[in-house]
Amino acid sequence: YHCRVKIIQRSKGQSAVKSAAYRHGERLWDERLHRAFSYRKPDVVHSAILAPEGAPDWVQSRHELWNRAERAETRKNSQPAREVEISLPRELSPDQRIALVHGFVREQFVARGRVSDVAIHVPMDSMGLPQPHAHVMLTMRRLDASTPSGFAKGKARDWNEAPEVE
Repeated sequence: YHCRVKIIQRSKGQSAVKSAAYRHGERLWDERLHRAFSYRKPDVVHSAILAPEGAPDWVQSRHELWNRAERAETRKNSQPAREVEISLPRELSPDQRIALVHGFVREQFVARGRVSDVAIHVPMDSMGLPQPHAHVMLTMRRLDASTPSGFAKGKARDWNEAPEVE
């Protein structure tokens, strides 16, 4: 079993848009950095954005979602996103892996107001065996239609505590 939780941090030269492009093997334009990021990731077998009920339509656009998350952060050392990486059992079928990840994400993140961007990868390890795992990028703020960015002014810090992560 493997689970790693990390924060996407501007102070480390990171961008939520760049991170999403990499996780999904897509081309995305980063409005803050005024540049495109494009990656080829042939091991991406599933990609989805899961959002709380009643979320605006724009959250389903990866470009719009992560550029808005970046806009919601104004400091040069901001933290626009969090990532959770989870290994998945080889014994499960592709459909079972998707169901497992979606169920977990809905219960643990979406139910708490977080928009969650899921990518399931299945690269081969050095022995030629599948190494399935999921990357889940999470917004650091809850949705709020009353703000220009679409996100709440204050960050949801409940996931900063070790018991929540465990």
